[in-house]
Amino acid sequence: MLVKDVMSRKVIFCTPSDTAQAAARNMKLHRVGALPVVSDFLNAKLEGIVTDRDLCCSVIAEARVAEKTKIAEVMTRNPVTCAPENTLEDCGALMQEHQIRRIPVVDNQGRCIGIIAQADIALHAPAGIVAKTLAEISKSIGTGREAWAADA
Repeated sequence: MLVKDVMSRKVIFCTPSDTAQAAARNMKLHRVGALPVVSDFLNAKLEGIVTDRDLCCSVIAEARVAEKTKIAEVMTRNPVTCAPENTLEDCGALMQEHQIRRIPVVDNQGRCIGIIAQADIALHAPAGIVAKTLAEISKSIGTGREAWAADA
């Protein structure tokens, strides 16, 4: 199965000049955890990605003012991307390699045409790929909960 068969095509974007507050509101409104950052809404040329974790760690944890912090200050530039023709297995391998849960899908001109999430792979890929992808993505992402374990 290919990325284009399961990716989300209705992508909610933001621009580098948008504020962290506006991005957070869009994430909440549209129930998404990441927004591709594009040069402008017309061309949708991908410049980066901002995640809910970026907002938490780079804005809230740093006591920055969300209404004044620009996405350009907290986004990941040159994010990992995939093409619509990539297989779900290839996409899952990228997620494993880079320890990420969402990947923007770009066309051959660098325009963001979709996004694929770990959940999309979990719902559509063969069970073996799903298990491997989930295990690899999750194993080295520390939750901080280890310190709370009774037997730690």
